[in-house]
Amino acid sequence: MKLIDYGVREDERPYIEQWSKENNIEVKIVSDLLNPETIEQANGYDGIVAYQQLPYDPAIFDKMNEYGIHVLSLRNVGVDNVPFDTLKKNDIKLTNVPSYSPTAIAEYSVTGLMILLRSMKSMIRKVDKHNFLWAPDIGRELNELTVGVAGTGRIGRAAIKIYQGFGAKVIAFDKYRNPDIEKQGLYVDTLDELLKNSDVVTLHLPSLGKGNTVINKNTIAEMKDHAIVVNTGRGDLINTQDLYDAVVSEKLYGAVLDVYENEVGIFNSDRSNEKLEDQLLSNMIDNPRIIVSPHIAFYTTTAVKNMATISLNSMVDELKNGTSNNEIDIN
Repeated sequence: MKLIDYGVREDERPYIEQWSKENNIEVKIVSDLLNPETIEQANGYDGIVAYQQLPYDPAIFDKMNEYGIHVLSLRNVGVDNVPFDTLKKNDIKLTNVPSYSPTAIAEYSVTGLMILLRSMKSMIRKVDKHNFLWAPDIGRELNELTVGVAGTGRIGRAAIKIYQGFGAKVIAFDKYRNPDIEKQGLYVDTLDELLKNSDVVTLHLPSLGKGNTVINKNTIAEMKDHAIVVNTGRGDLINTQDLYDAVVSEKLYGAVLDVYENEVGIFNSDRSNEKLEDQLLSNMIDNPRIIVSPHIAFYTTTAVKNMATISLNSMVDELKNGTSNNEIDIN
């Protein structure tokens, strides 16, 4: 068995190499993304592992079929950038890593919130200039707030435990209710009810499709004055311009954004010596009440190791047994 792994970052390489050695399976590591040009490197291999935010070109899968490769294993959760129709046409199976570290993302959502509540962005900027005045950067206490958790999958449930540990009141919404959360009596009946009754709304939902936002000018109008939005889920859950306008007008207190609807091509790149062409993103970075980070909530040693190894294990299961627990239904 020979595998090829595309889009590999240097922080992933040691885990892939260790897995290869422990399992006695050859894995070719490629730093380039998987595209119609680099797919040629896969000729002669049995399976392809990959990760990228950019869309997968349909031509890739025609080539895979030509080379006799019929499994693509993703090192991430999201599959919305993969054309299922082309996969089906070429009889290619798809796997992902449905859970690499829910705790990492849940912890990060609280970390960002605490930075915002204690005005740390503004305070750090002041101290960097040797301004040691306290005011006007007075903080707020999480234990006095109601946190609305939208989405109670693995990440949402981990977040609930952490927020409860801070003494916050927690309410939750999910279309599919979790029995343990149900027993605690945390669920509200609708997402609208959650938005209206939360001081903090933290989003742990999958993408709802283009144009189907949870946070927009209409829903913001129904939210509490000076509420906070935390998004470590998907960038397209929010109409970012509406959110920014609400923070500037002080309808909302602020926001923590680890994802952004226009992040592809910007996040995880070095723009140190460039002026950002995205004016909205630039404005948010400048705003002391908006915390922006480049999609790093997942980015821990535990999560990176799991992404690297689970994707490879899923590939082996598919090639040996014809199926995997992490296989995606593309029909």
